[in-house]
Amino acid sequence: MLEGPELFIEEVSNGRDVRARVHRGDVDLVILDMQIGSMGGMAICMDLRHEESYGASEPVAVLMLLDRRPDVFLARRSGAEGFVVKPLDPLRVRTAVRALLCGEEYEDETYRPATVRAASALPE
Repeated sequence: MLEGPELFIEEVSNGRDVRARVHRGDVDLVILDMQIGSMGGMAICMDLRHEESYGASEPVAVLMLLDRRPDVFLARRSGAEGFVVKPLDPLRVRTAVRALLCGEEYEDETYRPATVRAASALPE
């Protein structure tokens, strides 16, 4: 989903390695899945935010890949700048990555419930 000459993607094999990689620097964006072997995406994001809060590391944007719509609460609570709800769509993922790399936030609205107003739903 994310290929191109303008992107350099590095994968870490263990959730606990994310903080160390961010500390080494030159990281513009961290993409986390909610389900990661040794440490979930929410815990990793909160760990990064904790490190940033006392100056141990530079702020880095986080995009979370969520398993279901109710996980949106967890993504927001952990301090992630963006999220995409599975199943993943390459266009939505690239749009989210582009937004976060530009310093914006991204909230996937694909599964947002429709809002119906009673007054407009009733015939006059």
